[in-house]
Amino acid sequence: MRSIGWFWCCVFAALTQPKWAFSQSQVLDEGARHSSESSIVIYKARDIVTLDPDKPNVNVVAVKGEKIFATGSLDQVKKIIGKQSFAIDDTFAGKIFVPGFIAQHDHPFLAGIALTSAIISIEDWVLPEKTYKAAIGQADYISRLREEESKLSDPSEILLSWGYHHYMHGELSSSKLDAISSVRPIIVWHRSAHEMYFNSVAQKKYGISRQWHNTLNEAVKKQTDFDRGHYWEQGFLAIVPLLMPVLAEPRRLHAALEFFEHYFHAAGITLGSEPGGLLSRALQDAQNSVLSDADTPFRFYFIADGKSLVALYDRDRIISKTENLLGWGHGMTAFLPKQVKLFADGAVFSQAMQLREDYSDGHAGEWMMDLDVFARAFQIYWDSGYQIHVHVNGDKGLDMVLNQLEHNLKRNPRVDHRTVLIHFAVSQSDQINRIKKLGAIVSANPYYPVALADNYRSNGLEPFRADNMVRLGDIERAGISYSLHSDMPMAPAQPLFLMWAAVNRITNDGNLRGPDQRVSRLGALKAVTLDAAYSLRLEKKVGSIEPGKLANFTVLAENPITIDPMAIKDIEIFATIREGRVFPIKNSSDAPSKDLLVPLSAAH
Repeated sequence: MRSIGWFWCCVFAALTQPKWAFSQSQVLDEGARHSSESSIVIYKARDIVTLDPDKPNVNVVAVKGEKIFATGSLDQVKKIIGKQSFAIDDTFAGKIFVPGFIAQHDHPFLAGIALTSAIISIEDWVLPEKTYKAAIGQADYISRLREEESKLSDPSEILLSWGYHHYMHGELSSSKLDAISSVRPIIVWHRSAHEMYFNSVAQKKYGISRQWHNTLNEAVKKQTDFDRGHYWEQGFLAIVPLLMPVLAEPRRLHAALEFFEHYFHAAGITLGSEPGGLLSRALQDAQNSVLSDADTPFRFYFIADGKSLVALYDRDRIISKTENLLGWGHGMTAFLPKQVKLFADGAVFSQAMQLREDYSDGHAGEWMMDLDVFARAFQIYWDSGYQIHVHVNGDKGLDMVLNQLEHNLKRNPRVDHRTVLIHFAVSQSDQINRIKKLGAIVSANPYYPVALADNYRSNGLEPFRADNMVRLGDIERAGISYSLHSDMPMAPAQPLFLMWAAVNRITNDGNLRGPDQRVSRLGALKAVTLDAAYSLRLEKKVGSIEPGKLANFTVLAENPITIDPMAIKDIEIFATIREGRVFPIKNSSDAPSKDLLVPLSAAH
């Protein structure tokens, strides 16, 4: 097998062959304001939801520089300020302040590229320049793909489409894509972002030959089908290096990242994170060029990709190489110290998660790391005091991760390790107490049942397992800390929408699935603020509106913990305040357009 280390070396090489200069991001709003370092600004609001147990609701917050100075009533805050100078800002006097939204798990590169491709997906995608309607059934999907192909005049231009799902759009293969075009390269990116399909022209163009295929080891070959042009999980990872010259062409990548930045800000996000960010210095520099400047409306953190680091380096160098990543960020981007991400089983959108009971249609799940490699990586990082974030989707995968956690706790006890169980798709009730006993916490994607439960009830799973995906009601009742994430592009990176999904569990077809697994509105708000901060070990800096913390707020039209639960996702967002600086939300007409993207033919 060509190692994952080889994979990222190819990524680096693809990005560094041309010497591109990345311009700094433009200022999002020339009218954005800084609080003076010496004076105090008092913001008045209709209600301020602080998540401070001593003062849960106030109507005034005072900000000095980048930090919160005081909260309370106007008279209380004035008394605390004393003789210091202050100014009263009543711009948002009729609005609601909540702690600044935290996007606990998203992928700038992945989301930027996927959402600037030809989107033909299982659901509507509402993006700044237009809404991309869902493709319903195989005929509609193929028709839409043909339509996208017909829009391209240059026969060398690649058609890259994201959003296909085999259960909802029917089976796909290179021969079916050849029927659309035997001249143009066509690549279909699965909705999971863990799989790709190629037509014959695309396979030839990118050197995907039978000879190349024969160089792969048996574990990777099991996750490929050369004759059908289909590559998934580890097979997908083997393919991606061949595509990096087009996917990460610097001008296109820059435009995609600017698209991501605008999308994040419009969702009210003041801090974001990518667990398992791509291990490429060149790609990191590209992301920094857009996200690091002082005018970025959110701070963004990266967490080391342990999967690649363990594949690249011997045991004695893994930790030092992980720590070297701390120098890769600057300005508004940084790597979080002593945190790492590992991978257990496959994607829920691909139904590649590992399950205790077989899939109803007889297919099998996949492991993203060989089990011996996972065990070795977990132990190395555990013994070095790292907080370990683990991508895990199936109940069998969860058993494996909890077994490793329990083994290492007994072997080398640690307090407050905060091992994070990421995604948390299919679990069982007996696993909840074990999660609590072992001190793990959960970072869940609440969109899974919304997007997938109706279909999975009769495809791959059955009603009980499908309806109870993302078992957050049980987690909340057990008192386990949980956060919500989108894993964009797996779900829209919109904290209000994620709250709505977790609180209501209404599917895209309008059905309530797993009513016992709904969470409270307060719990959902904490899951995109204070508990999200806790999962990143940032709760002393952000996540609630308390004196001494960073002045990060999201300004809303309504209170998400008192409004009708079904209305949460539609609450208007007026502005964010990031570390004392106001960033008004601009309308969608100011968003970067996909029309600005360099064509894929030019990108290659």
